[in-house]
Amino acid sequence: MTREMIAVIPARGGSKRIPHKNLVEFGGRPLIAWTIEAAVESDLFERVLVSTDDAEIATLAEEYGLDVPFLRDRGADDFTPVSEATIAALSQVRSHIGETYQTVVQLLPSCPLRESRHIIEAVDNFRQQQATFQISCSEFGWTNPWWAVTLDDNQAPQPLFPEQRQARSQDLPRLYCPTGAIWIAEVEKLYGAGTFYGPGHIYFPIEWSAGIDIDNPGDLELARALL
Repeated sequence: MTREMIAVIPARGGSKRIPHKNLVEFGGRPLIAWTIEAAVESDLFERVLVSTDDAEIATLAEEYGLDVPFLRDRGADDFTPVSEATIAALSQVRSHIGETYQTVVQLLPSCPLRESRHIIEAVDNFRQQQATFQISCSEFGWTNPWWAVTLDDNQAPQPLFPEQRQARSQDLPRLYCPTGAIWIAEVEKLYGAGTFYGPGHIYFPIEWSAGIDIDNPGDLELARALL
């Protein structure tokens, strides 16, 4: 029988810019613990799965109350898109424990400031919009991408949007950037598309702080300051 909804937390052991990033200390707990707790507290999922190739991460997930029925068998390198890692996890769930799901919610552990309420709101929107694919996004915070420039060798600026550089910020359209905080898809459609950026995908805005995705030490420092 097909179940309704699973949360997949892709958490590989390797990380070059922040070694063993998913286990780094954040607010007195391992980084991944924040995402595990948000998923469980949302009370939406019939299974919360940490998909990892790392025994230490698997042990930690079990300490936080999750069943980790297998380690990831592929997609744990620096080159595999995270969508493919989630698809692989869904395939392992089906082959190892015989469970299939209608909907998958992918939650990156590098987004620790995303809370259970954000997950609930995102799922509610996915259902209301009758979406097939939904990707979380946020505004650019204090920066204004309309005023972005490149610099040549002499540090002379070349505006990317020259027509907008003299406009007042309040007169410019809002711009959004995808964040890995909460991605949702119908499982069978995800299998077919191979990506959450499948046909007809929509974006769901969350506040920029909740969407912070820790990728390097500077991101970690900023997230700790916000926490």
